[in-house]
Amino acid sequence: MEHGTDSSNEVPEHMFMSSELYVAAFEGRTETVAGLLTGSHGLVGAAAQKRRPSPAAQGTEIHPGPCCSTREVTAERSTLLHLAAARGHVDLIAELSRRDISLLSSQNASRDTPLHFAARAGHADAVEAIFLLAGDSVEEAGLWGVLRGKNQAGDTALHVAARHGHAAVVEALMKLVPELASELNDAGVSPLYLAVMSRSVRAVAAIVGYSREASAAGPASQNALHAAVLQSSDMVSLLLQWRPTLATELDSNRSSPLHFASSNGDCSVIEDILTYAPPSTAYMQDSEGLSALHAAALMGNLPAVRLLLQHHPASSDIRDKHGRSFLHTAVMKGHCSIISDVMKNPMLDCLVNEQDKEGNTALHLAVLAGEFKVISKLLSSGKMQLHIMNNDGHTPSDLIENSTGFYLMVRLVVKMFIYGAQFRPQRQDHINEWNGQDIMKWREATSKNLAIVSTLVATVAFSAAFNVPGSYGSDGKANLNGNRMYNTFLVLDTIAMTTSVMATILLVYGRASRSRRSWQGFITSMHFLWLSLISMMLAFFEATAAVTSDKQAMKTVLYQLVYLGLYILINVLISLAMPGSIAGVLQFVVGGFSKQQRGLKKRISRQYPFGVIYASNMLMFIVVNTIAIAAMDVTGNLR
Repeated sequence: MEHGTDSSNEVPEHMFMSSELYVAAFEGRTETVAGLLTGSHGLVGAAAQKRRPSPAAQGTEIHPGPCCSTREVTAERSTLLHLAAARGHVDLIAELSRRDISLLSSQNASRDTPLHFAARAGHADAVEAIFLLAGDSVEEAGLWGVLRGKNQAGDTALHVAARHGHAAVVEALMKLVPELASELNDAGVSPLYLAVMSRSVRAVAAIVGYSREASAAGPASQNALHAAVLQSSDMVSLLLQWRPTLATELDSNRSSPLHFASSNGDCSVIEDILTYAPPSTAYMQDSEGLSALHAAALMGNLPAVRLLLQHHPASSDIRDKHGRSFLHTAVMKGHCSIISDVMKNPMLDCLVNEQDKEGNTALHLAVLAGEFKVISKLLSSGKMQLHIMNNDGHTPSDLIENSTGFYLMVRLVVKMFIYGAQFRPQRQDHINEWNGQDIMKWREATSKNLAIVSTLVATVAFSAAFNVPGSYGSDGKANLNGNRMYNTFLVLDTIAMTTSVMATILLVYGRASRSRRSWQGFITSMHFLWLSLISMMLAFFEATAAVTSDKQAMKTVLYQLVYLGLYILINVLISLAMPGSIAGVLQFVVGGFSKQQRGLKKRISRQYPFGVIYASNMLMFIVVNTIAIAAMDVTGNLR
């Protein structure tokens, strides 16, 4: 049988390895295997008859009679030596090689040799045994073929050992055949790259320690250092000491290992690269024009940004192919920590109002990205020039019209107004009202749901009037009639009933009319609905307190629970819905005291009327809730 033939060829029936031989080889029973091969351990009975070749095959039989052969294989054409190598049975390897030396170079269906099997399983002693046996019994050319043989994927035994992180095997192979470290498999990947990916520092150290000519190639034109910066700082140090030029090699995207390290943010790795690599490494740009500083800013790695600027402050001038600095990059990704750091560094003041190729400053890009926190950081620094126009003639304020979210639009309008941001010069009759299609759709869906809620509140409030706390007496009157808390309950329940009905009517009318003025009804209905919910909450407390025992402690606990719940709820809603600070929103609604602010307010009212309405109603919401809290205090004192 010729080993290494195509795996599609079927194994002849009489060449399949017998179960007794397979089990003995797997378990490493050398004497049993030897007996089966010589026939002294013999097969008996039906098993022997099954193993006996047919008369037609007598001319080509490999093993006459009941004895087995060293040429028997598994379904994947693995020989006895493959099995012994995979299990690390050194004595059996020696016995099989003595009987049939050609087994050392045999290949299975995947073209793996026994050396591949031993390396994959991590048996360093088996690898050394195969090497010694090959050296003693095979001529030099044959020896080199055994040790350098590649499988179907183009992997040598060193590739296999490195891929699985078997450091002891890698060390053994590097001592015996250091030339293997220069071989690449069919994917163009070196053993060193695979050792890095296995996270075995010992395997990496073995390869770089025994061979100065080892290849570091990886996929997509990467080298081992590209992979190491994401794995281990110890590997990075080893590779840089071995070959510092790895730091300047670029992958298919023209990214250097420093790009990888900066995007990952491990400062110890960045420090090592900056120490060993030439200064030009920090200035390398990828296919998009991004430097390592850009990569760190993209990922929000502030310590990495600081470290890169500390070593190479001039790298802050690097622009990508869109003309954007690392500050522009950080702004678009919303990394406030980096922006704050830049604003505090006087050496980077030149970046604050720097424009890209489209004329956009950092503030322009922040508005386009809808990064409100970033906008706040930029404006609060006091360094932004708010009148700068981009190539399309738009100031940052003009770009608010591109906002698709209603709440974001309102927040941006309020924030820009507070800081006096300018709009581009424009005829007032050419100003188009903000196209809030999303808020229109939101109102349609929300009004339907609110109408259901208001109807339920009205139903509950109506039912409560006929299921009063304390029930009714025989005369048909409430037992608690005249009780102060009961009377308060009736007032609050009446308010809840009335306001919920009014909210329902306004919501139904708004959905039916679909006019622009229906917005006013929608907002008013929300105030009525909120008032009804608060009234219902307070009515619940009064009803509970009215039927509770006269113990003051119990009523105090109930009061505190309701009061605390209402207080927390109101503050959470205000913090979530408020488009700015209360002082800022008040300033926006009032319109300012200077002529410039009043003119800006008119400009905003023409383009963003919904924003002004929303801000005004938020102030009303605060007033209503302040009254509710005060009412809670009053009712608490009446208990």
